[in-house]
Amino acid sequence: MAEALWVGAGGILGLVRLLSEHGEAVEADLREHYGARLSDLFRGGLTWRELGVLVRQLPSRSRTRLATGDADGVWGLQEHLQALTIDELRVANWQRANEGVAKSKQSKPPKPVDRPSTDRKRADKNSPERLAKRKAALQRAADRRRAIAAGEIT
Repeated sequence: MAEALWVGAGGILGLVRLLSEHGEAVEADLREHYGARLSDLFRGGLTWRELGVLVRQLPSRSRTRLATGDADGVWGLQEHLQALTIDELRVANWQRANEGVAKSKQSKPPKPVDRPSTDRKRADKNSPERLAKRKAALQRAADRRRAIAAGEIT
C-alpha cells in the first residue's frame, strides 16, 4: 500500500495529492477506523505527520487502499484459502482423469485460480520502465568492468 499511496511526492505533498484524489475515502476511513475527523487536520487536532501515520496503517480492506488501486487488500485469508482449495481439487481431478494415460496423451495441468496481485506483478516485471532501468544497470556494470580492466578503477 505504501507504494500506491506515496508514488511521486512524499510527506505533506503526497498527502495533499492523496486527499485531492481520494479525500472522501480517506475521510471515511479515518472516521471508521480511528474515530478521527479529517477536519481535525485544519483545526489543530491532527498533524500532517499523524495523518500520514494513520493513512499508512489503514487495514488492507480500507476504502483508501481500494481507491488507490491496491487490489491485494480485496482478498482476505478466507478467499486465499478457498482459492487454494479449488486449486488442489482441480489438480486432484486432473490426476485422476490422466491416471493410466500415456504422458503424450494427457491433458494439460489445470491453471491456478487468479489471485488479485499476480497479474500486476507479471505485467510490472516487463514494463518499459523496468526494462530501461535493467538495461541502464547492465550498461553501468559493463562500464565498470571495462574501467577495472583498464586500470582506471582499483
